[in-house]
Amino acid sequence: METLPDAQQAADLIYRDFELAPPEAPLSEAELFDLLANHVAWLIEHRLEWLLSLLYRMDIAEHQVQAALLPSAPDPANIGIARLILDRQRQRIHTKKTYRPADLGDEWAW
Repeated sequence: METLPDAQQAADLIYRDFELAPPEAPLSEAELFDLLANHVAWLIEHRLEWLLSLLYRMDIAEHQVQAALLPSAPDPANIGIARLILDRQRQRIHTKKTYRPADLGDEWAW
């Protein structure tokens, strides 16, 4: 099984979680961040409860989300939340690579 580079795996997770159609050509990390930030801005305006539910399911700390939504936050809310999402996706990929379970054999395959 060939593994994708971390950036592409993070992009794939974001496309899946945010119900976005992946582009035909891979995006750079900056382009992915811009796409995500723009989508988060739309979600804040139109589907805030859905966005907050998704952030909860992604296991992004509530206090970090609240800090990003504050008017006194250093970045606009969509930028801060997009940064939290990308960081969390990188953590998920790292965890999957680091803590991969040993092969238990065919008798445990479902």
